[in-house]
Amino acid sequence: MENNTDVSIHDFLERMRKPSAGDLVKSIKSFIVSFLNNEPDPEKDSAAVQDFFSKMEAAFRAHPLWSGCSEDELDSAGDGLEKYVMTKLFPRVFASNTEDVISDEKLFQKMSLVQQFISPEYLDIKPTFQNETSWLLAQKELQKINMYKAPRDKLVCVLNCCKVINNLLLNASIASNENTPGADEFLPVLIYVTIKANPPQLHSNLLYIQRYRRESKLVGEAAYFFTNILSAESFISNIDAKSLSMDEAEFEKNMESARARISGLSSHPTAPPPPRDESSVHKTQMLNPKRENTIVQSRSSDSLSGTSDILNANSEIPVKKVESVSDLENKGAARLLKDTEANKIFQEYPYLFANAGDLRIGDVESLFFFFFFFFFFFFLEVLVKLVNKPTISQNPKSF
Repeated sequence: MENNTDVSIHDFLERMRKPSAGDLVKSIKSFIVSFLNNEPDPEKDSAAVQDFFSKMEAAFRAHPLWSGCSEDELDSAGDGLEKYVMTKLFPRVFASNTEDVISDEKLFQKMSLVQQFISPEYLDIKPTFQNETSWLLAQKELQKINMYKAPRDKLVCVLNCCKVINNLLLNASIASNENTPGADEFLPVLIYVTIKANPPQLHSNLLYIQRYRRESKLVGEAAYFFTNILSAESFISNIDAKSLSMDEAEFEKNMESARARISGLSSHPTAPPPPRDESSVHKTQMLNPKRENTIVQSRSSDSLSGTSDILNANSEIPVKKVESVSDLENKGAARLLKDTEANKIFQEYPYLFANAGDLRIGDVESLFFFFFFFFFFFFLEVLVKLVNKPTISQNPKSF
């Protein structure tokens, strides 16, 4: 079932297909073409996009198509505009700077090492606030960030992660009759969860949100949580023995052990994966879909003004396909072919284990000749036997 956010964005796209929206459509497409023709410059690009969003928000308010609309509907129109425009500009602006790409790789490698030995105690997280189940859910929310292209959708992944942590801290403090937790309790848990989640291109994702999420929406609770994850990124980038209250020698020893472990894993790519932790499967809590901190995943598949430019948040980044039974069968056949005896059998009888559904048009000719020669030699053999068969005497005494 579609959530309210999806319905609102779909409504925006439907309005933009109407003839009276021609002037708005022209402005949007002109901006995209003009933007793509300019040389990349992160700061100028961000300023240009934010300025365009601001002008279009004013244009929506003054346009007959949105006459009498509520603030929520106008806000959804702004989100729809952001989603459409930034999906078009994504390849041009996301991780397009060499420095950002390098920062992504350094941060990812740093978290890959530290997550091998980090524990809640190193970040002074109280036992009261330690909950692996909630932490796993928060990690999964943050790991979704690369599934989307719209800045809002990426930000929602961050906010979902933070909301899970915040709810954990609140519930734990109430259960233990402690004071309401603040930033001193929240940030260490967010750092720990971020290290364990280790989403690729985290640096570029955060910069992308910062530069291209509508400025009018990076306020209040959204701004608070987003500021915290920026702080978490900075802490992780500069993490050392002192920041973990650890002896320098012990820190270096742990880092070396982590490097050796990762190196060992990479040199044994065929090693079986670790068993699945069933406790990591959770059902996401749904919050108010109209607020920025809502656990939302857009599922719109619409185009602007009848164009063929499809928007689909769930298919913007290719996801690794789960292997089908057919794929596994093909893999098994490939392994069998590596065996000498099996290879000989398959070469002589290529359709030995084939089903009707496995055959293709190109196989018909091969099968035709196969059966033709099979029956020809079979008929020839029978004929030879008949010719060479001794004649039976008609004399009854011969029986």
